[in-house]
Amino acid sequence: MRSSGVAVSSAGASALYRYRALAAEHRWERRAVRAVLACGAGVVAVGVTVWWAGILVAVLFFVAHAVYVRYRPAPVSNWRRGALAERRTGRRLSRLDPAGFHVLHDRAFSDDPAPATNLDHLVVGLSGIYAIASRRLRWGAQLHAEQNRLLAGARPVTGVSAAAARAAETVAELLSEELDQDVQVTPMVVVHGARVARDGVRHGRVLFHAARSIPRAIVGEPVIYTSAQVAALAAAAERRLPSMMETLLSE
Repeated sequence: MRSSGVAVSSAGASALYRYRALAAEHRWERRAVRAVLACGAGVVAVGVTVWWAGILVAVLFFVAHAVYVRYRPAPVSNWRRGALAERRTGRRLSRLDPAGFHVLHDRAFSDDPAPATNLDHLVVGLSGIYAIASRRLRWGAQLHAEQNRLLAGARPVTGVSAAAARAAETVAELLSEELDQDVQVTPMVVVHGARVARDGVRHGRVLFHAARSIPRAIVGEPVIYTSAQVAALAAAAERRLPSMMETLLSE
């Protein structure tokens, strides 16, 4: 298995790659527009006050616009936030004992020649196999399941459980085919931002846990595999789930 440092660095790699690619598009045009607007604001300020206030207003406008563009809700910033969430999950999963748990990050589904989605994390260990998604939900909201609905505070969280369950089913099919035996995979979601009960939240087949509790949740499950079985399962996962970054760069 790779060292934990290398494994953590691969978490969120494709999301970060896509963020940088999108951010690079029209970068100089955005900077030019920002500079023109900042200069305009500075000129207006000079007209109504002292000269140095105009310079200050121009600088503040330039910085504020750059911060707004970086953090506003948009596809570009969503990729950035997703990459950061995956990196944080990767650091938590690196705490699992490598003698009993193999962790893979940012994997493509090998049967799809041009994958649009990836598997954020896969843990193959003594307590089972876990297909894990990292998701950032509304900061401070309490995550809970109510009448078959998943809610963050009062807002419904849609699509996350279904996507996590489909990913786990796909991984189970690939590994079962590779090893010619029935392999079960547990879908899990690591939640960033929203608050989650210590024991997690179950929505259908999917388990939701806060990032800080995910290693404990995995290790706390009953042992069902031997070390030899874990090694064989992890090797099969390496074969059938290639690196998403390698897949993107080979297109």
